[in-house]
Amino acid sequence: MLGAEEPHRKHAAMTANPRAAFQALLAGPGCVHPASVYDAATARIAADLGYECAILGGSVASAAVLAAPDLMVMTLSELAGLVRRITRAAPLPLLVDADHGFGNALSAARTVEELEAAGAAALTLEDTLLPQPFGESATRLVSLEEGLGKIRAGLAARRDPMLSVIARTGALSVTGLEDALARARAYAAAGADGLFLTGVQSLEQLAALRAAVDLPLLVGGSREGLGDAAALAGLGVRVMLQGHHSFPAALRAVEETLRALRQGGAPPASDPALLRRALRAEDYEAAGRAFLQPPRPA
Repeated sequence: MLGAEEPHRKHAAMTANPRAAFQALLAGPGCVHPASVYDAATARIAADLGYECAILGGSVASAAVLAAPDLMVMTLSELAGLVRRITRAAPLPLLVDADHGFGNALSAARTVEELEAAGAAALTLEDTLLPQPFGESATRLVSLEEGLGKIRAGLAARRDPMLSVIARTGALSVTGLEDALARARAYAAAGADGLFLTGVQSLEQLAALRAAVDLPLLVGGSREGLGDAAALAGLGVRVMLQGHHSFPAALRAVEETLRALRQGGAPPASDPALLRRALRAEDYEAAGRAFLQPPRPA
C-alpha cells in the first residue's frame, strides 16, 4: 500500500524486477523448485515462505478459473486475467504455462503480448498438438517446423527482453530422444531462453540434451528418482517441478470444512494469523491510518 509501512518490503525489494530475478535463476548454478500457485493469496504465501519463483500450470489455471479439466477450454483472456491478479499481489517471479500459444504462430505471438502485459516473468510454449483432434486419444506433437515457428513468433512479439520465452517439448515421451535433441537444437538456435522438458525418464536423457544445447533446462512431468537438486543442477537443470499439489489440497480443505458445517459439526481449525498475512491486513490498516484519519496535531 502506498505511503504505509510494509512489513514485507524486504522480500519485495529482493524481487523488484521479477523478470530479472527469473533470468538470474536460469543463469545461476543451482536448481530450484517452484511453488505451484493459483491465485493472489497462494502467490503471497509462496513469497513469504521464501520460494524463488512460482508456476501457474495450465491444468491449475483451468481448474481455478473454470472448475474444468485441462482440455484447452480456457481462453487466453481468462489466463491473462488470472496472471495479472497473481503478479499484482506478489513480487515473486511467475512462470506461466502458455500451452500451445492458443493457436498457430500468430496466436502464440499474441499470447506472449498478453502475458507480458499481465506481468509474467516467463512463459512456456509447447509443441504438443492441442486441442485434442477429433477421433484421437494419443498425444501427438506438431512438426518441428511448426513448433519452431511458434517460438520464433513468440520471441519476436515480446517487448521486454527480460521476459523469458521457454520452449517446451514433450518429445521424450512421444517421439523419443533423437527427436527431442533435434527440437532442442532448433529451439536453441532460434533464441529460446530455456528448454522445458516433460516425460524425462533418466539422467542420461538430461545429459544428452545438456550436451546438445547450451540452454538452462526446466523439468516437469518426470519420473521420480532422478536425483536430488544438486545432481540435477550439475546437468543444467535450473527449475524442477514437484507437481501441482496446492490446488487439490485447498479443495480438500474446503470440502472438509463445508461437510463439517453441513453436518452441524465444528469445522477444522483455521489460522487467523495466516489469513491476515496473506491478505496483508497490517498494510491496509496502516494505509487506513495514513489516509483515512485526520492528521494528528503537531
